[in-house]
Amino acid sequence: MKQASLFFACVLLLLPSCQRPATQQPVPNGMSFLSREAWGAKAAVLPMRSHTIHRLTIHHTATRQATDRTLTDKMRALQKFSQEESALASGKTKPVWADIPYHLYVDCNGEVAEGRELGYAGDSNTAYDPAGHLLVVVEGNFEVEEITAKQLATLERLIPALARQYSIPADSIGGHLDFAQTQCPGKLLYERLPHF
Repeated sequence: MKQASLFFACVLLLLPSCQRPATQQPVPNGMSFLSREAWGAKAAVLPMRSHTIHRLTIHHTATRQATDRTLTDKMRALQKFSQEESALASGKTKPVWADIPYHLYVDCNGEVAEGRELGYAGDSNTAYDPAGHLLVVVEGNFEVEEITAKQLATLERLIPALARQYSIPADSIGGHLDFAQTQCPGKLLYERLPHF
């Protein structure tokens, strides 16, 4: 009986170490942030690669800004698209991805949502390896539409904060087109990157 009591006491002491550690919120205090739990993220459908962040790469959704949809709806739709084989506008087929390919999503209202967990490398439709890249996607097609004032205000705080938090030097912050043959993140956003 004494051994059983000792065993359960040891188990109770070890339980906290078995729990998933709390992750640090990746956005500055006071910034609107929607966690995976808050928007109802599903689990990954494939194994993911762990990585160590040393770059920050900015993308755009390449779709028009949707001012009439909630951020929760946008994240759920993006996860559904990501976790299915899908036809792309180019005519190519996107394979199933484990989860949302980006780590953070900045919507047209300047709100930030958590996509893929930061500890896992993202995915891409282009020929570059996103391992090591913290991927931030901004809602909009910045070949044809302007970044909103709220998005700009968010990025002006978010990008430097992420760079400090993950020790990313200024010359390691760029756009998707710096690594692959693409127009992403669109000329109207790309021209602003040096100011972040």
